[in-house]
Amino acid sequence: MKKKRRKHGFIFTIGFLFVVLFCMSSFAGVKLAEYNNTTGNKEIAASKDDPVKAQGKQNNNKSGQSNVVKNTDLPKLSPNAKIAYLTFDDGPSANNTPKILDILKENNIKATFFVIGSMVKQNPEMLKREKAEGHTIGNHTYSHDYGYLYSSQDNFLNDLKKNEDTISSVIGDYDKKLIRFPGGSFNRLSYQMAAENSGYKYIDWNEETGDGEYQYPQVDVLVNNFKKYDVGQKRMVILMHDASTKQATVEALPIVIRILKNQGYQFRPITTDDYEVMKKLFNN
Repeated sequence: MKKKRRKHGFIFTIGFLFVVLFCMSSFAGVKLAEYNNTTGNKEIAASKDDPVKAQGKQNNNKSGQSNVVKNTDLPKLSPNAKIAYLTFDDGPSANNTPKILDILKENNIKATFFVIGSMVKQNPEMLKREKAEGHTIGNHTYSHDYGYLYSSQDNFLNDLKKNEDTISSVIGDYDKKLIRFPGGSFNRLSYQMAAENSGYKYIDWNEETGDGEYQYPQVDVLVNNFKKYDVGQKRMVILMHDASTKQATVEALPIVIRILKNQGYQFRPITTDDYEVMKKLFNN
């Protein structure tokens, strides 16, 4: 009888331990689920506060998928729509880029910023803001040094790649194909071919304020320069600059926008989908 009691006691102990372990594992599972839900909710809240971080998390969660803006992502326009593409070169700068971004935001306009890598290094937060507010980012070389860039095609392409890596290190994914030559691609046929053979799509312009012709331009000069152009064209790619010396560009921008609105233009950022149409535009 004693042996049977011991055997029954042993079986009871084993059963009791099994029940305890099962309850502990269930409790741990519930806590882990609560932790995951809490962490996920915190990440979502943080993403709402910081659109740049939010975009980065989307990129990580969607491996291999691109968030590059395409024309299909933009509001549809009628076939006869008059389109103005505002473009800004040589930034970002700490003093003028935020003012330009404020003006664009007030007017609900998306523009295109062709940035220099050395300036991105100085003002990375401005580049993040441009991306976060829905503007297109383009590559304007790292150095913007004409003597170096146009002494050989290798120098030109290497400088583009250096800037591409610099931009990516700050904002992650962007349209790496979109570039603008310092000084434009005009009369640089061999460099045009080298860029296209490397997969780049270069964007020039067919309108400007002339702010690149002066270190410290005057507002009335820029506005008068702009008015000289034929604003009746169906598509206008307008060259301006957001470098540190271009305060007059900031002051002229609302006037340029008002002129274009009065002429019935709608505003778009440039995408590489526009490339073939724009090549024909610049060659006319």
